[in-house]
Parts: sequence; structure tokens; C-alpha cells
Amino acid sequence: KVGLISGICMIVGTIIGSGIFISPKAVLANTGAVGPCLIIWAACGVLATLGALCFAELGTMITKSGGEYPYLMEAFGPIPAFLFSWASLLVIKPSSFAIMCLSFAEYASVPFFSGCDPPQVVVKCLAAAAIVIITIVNSLSVKLGSYLQNLLTAAKMIIIIIIIVSGIVLLAQGQTENFEDSFKDSTISVSSISLAFYNGLWAYDGWNQLNYITEELKNPYRNLPLSIIIGIPLVTVCYVLINISYFTVMTSTELLQSQAVAVTFGDRVLYPASWIVPLFVAFSTIGSANGTSFTTGRLVYVAAREGHMLKVLSYISVKRLTPAPAIIFYGVVAIIYIIPGDIDTLINYFSFAVWIFYGLTVLALIVMRFTRKELKRPIRVPIIIPVIVTLVAILLVLAPIISAPELAYLYCVLFILSGLIVYVLFVHFKFDWPQKVSKPITMHLQMLLEVVPAEEVAE
Repeated sequence: KVGLISGICMIVGTIIGSGIFISPKAVLANTGAVGPCLIIWAACGVLATLGALCFAELGTMITKSGGEYPYLMEAFGPIPAFLFSWASLLVIKPSSFAIMCLSFAEYASVPFFSGCDPPQVVVKCLAAAAIVIITIVNSLSVKLGSYLQNLLTAAKMIIIIIIIVSGIVLLAQGQTENFEDSFKDSTISVSSISLAFYNGLWAYDGWNQLNYITEELKNPYRNLPLSIIIGIPLVTVCYVLINISYFTVMTSTELLQSQAVAVTFGDRVLYPASWIVPLFVAFSTIGSANGTSFTTGRLVYVAAREGHMLKVLSYISVKRLTPAPAIIFYGVVAIIYIIPGDIDTLINYFSFAVWIFYGLTVLALIVMRFTRKELKRPIRVPIIIPVIVTLVAILLVLAPIISAPELAYLYCVLFILSGLIVYVLFVHFKFDWPQKVSKPITMHLQMLLEVVPAEEVAE
């Protein structure tokens, strides 16, 4: 029974998270000047809106849960769908969780190391502790996880309003010197623009989650596209205003040198109450991480139920009724990503992988216009929109590889393709020996975690 207003709030709450406190530095570093930086933020919002409209058509045409998985399955068959779940569970989602917890750790530790960067060991230990706490909370209780989410979402909106209002007041007082010659010293290349997009789009991540709420929406065929058309531009306006607020008090150089942009902003604008900023930003980032753990645990659970992951990951806690093994697995993989990774590298790695599948999914929409004409399309977007999104996705994936190749991208592609070996051995041929090896492991884990297979619900 979610109405239009609730739908818009859900979109805004899902998208706004740690990204806007982490990405401004990287977007500016790749563009080199204030003007192109603000243009990239606005362009990312347009791309997210177009992508979300494509997903709205897919979500109302194929009403199955599991994100991109059922769309790829319908359009291209089981192999691309399996590769999506493989990459999603082992690269995309855990790296996203790791980035959020590293963001939290940076903002939480900065006030204790004034004048210098916090040591990496402190940041990583704090991030790992955050992952452990979130994993325990979500494994113990669904209700506790959702209460925590509501509380942290409120904190997130408070800090964003504080930053935007402060920026508007400063602009009204005439602090505009950092916007003069705003395109001077810009460093624009195909590679730098795509890396700037990677970091900007990280802040908009969540735009593709909107069609998960289709079943709960009142009059979804009207309210879903309306929620998207109002909600994402609203986020875009917020993001551009937050960046303008940052630039009212910091030059480009100062912003790039800042360890935590919002903390520097708070120190200059809100002193002596500047402690509010790192506290609320830490709440915001931990809220995003909690929400990710809450939803992704379900994705691991669904994939395991389909036979694409270890069977034990589809089991549910007897006492707590949570998909505890899936949530714990997700937390463990995220901790592994924290050990070697810094935030910028992880964001590039995450964005590269995720845009391969966003591009494929939107391409699936174009393909099904010709191969599955019989399917009902309650929401039908003009064909030019998925064509634009697919072309941008191809550009985003290929540009950094061609203009500034790095081994991380090769590793990412090889890892995704290694899913083919897993698919052939364990899903297609279903060899006996993995069953024999995994059976005792499953049994012991089942006793240790007190979990059982979910009951089959009669259709």
C-alpha cells in the first residue's frame, strides 16, 4: 500500500547514502575544475533517471524478484543470468558493502586525527568492526535491522539539509569567488570523464532498486514512473546543491586535499558545533551499509535456492527466521575486500563490473522488444531511451580500459568469466563429487548456525 509520496521517499532514501560524502573528491580529481565537476553530477542524475525508467518497463513486464537475474534469463538464457548472480554475489555487492563501511570508518576516525590523515590500519579495523556488527544485527533480527534503518535514514536527511541550507546562506552572503573561471584547469579526456562518471554514479547507486517495490505500490503503472521522474531529479538537485555548498567554502585544491570533505565543510561553517557533521555522516554511511546487508542477504538466499550457490546459503535460522548463513557469507566476503582495497580503487572496480550488467540488462529490454512481443508492457519507454543507456554503458566499460588500462579491470573480467567454469561443472553437469564434499560441511554448518531449509510455499 505504498503511495506516490512514499514511493518518492523510498527512492530518495535508497539512493542518498555514503556516495555524496565520498565521491565529490574523486569526481573533481578526474575533471580538474568546478564547472565540469557540477556538469558530471547533473549528467549522472539524467543517466540514472533514464536507466530507472528502462528498469521500470522490465519490472512491470517480468514480475519476478531477483533484480537483473530474471530479465537476463528471459532475454539471453541461463548463462548470462548465472554470470550476473556470480559477479553480483562475489564482486558487486560485497565491494559495495566494503566501500560503505570504509566511508563510515574514514568519517568516524577523522575527528580523532585532526590535522592529519587517519592511519589505514585504524580505518580498516573500524570498517571491519562495522561489517561484523551489521552482520550480527541483521542475522539476529529482521525487526532490529529495519528499526536501525529508519533511525539512520532520518539522520542522513538531517545532515544533507544542514549542508544545503548552510551553502545557500553562504552564497546569498556573496561567497562566490570559487565559481569564477569555473572551467579553468579542467583536465578532460575520455578516460577521466568515465572515471568521474564511475564515482558520480556510485553516489546514485540504488536507482535500479526501484522496481523491487512494484508489488507494494498503489496503482504501480502510474506511480512507478512518476516516482522515478520526481524522485531521481530531486536527488540530483540535492547532490548538485551539496557540491555547490562544498565549493562555497573550499577551493578545488582544498577539497582535493581534504581527507573527509563534509568534515572540512563542518569545521569551517558550523564551528563550534562542527562535531555534528562527522557524527551524522557516520550514521548515514552505516545506514546505507545496513540497508545493503538487509537486501543483499536476500539475493544470496535466492541464488542458493536456485542451486547457483552452496545449499546452506538458502537456509533460514530456526529461532530468528532470518537468512543468517547468506548474511554471514556476505559479511565475510566484504571483509576480504577491505584488507587490500582503498575506496577509489574499489569504486572503479565495482562500477566497471556493475555497468557491464546494467548495459546487458538494458540491452535485454531492446532484444525482448523484438523476440518477446507477446509480453504485456504496462509501462513502455520510447526505444531511444534504452538505446542511449546501452551506448553509455558500453562507453563507460570500454573507455577506461582503452585509454588507461589497469590490471584491476582484467582481473575483474577474468573473475566474471571464471563463473563459466563454475556453471559448467556444478550447474550444467552437476558432478557428484562436489555434493559429497559439501554434504558434511552443510550438515555441520546447519548444526552450528541452527538453520534449516525454508518451507516451500504452495503457489
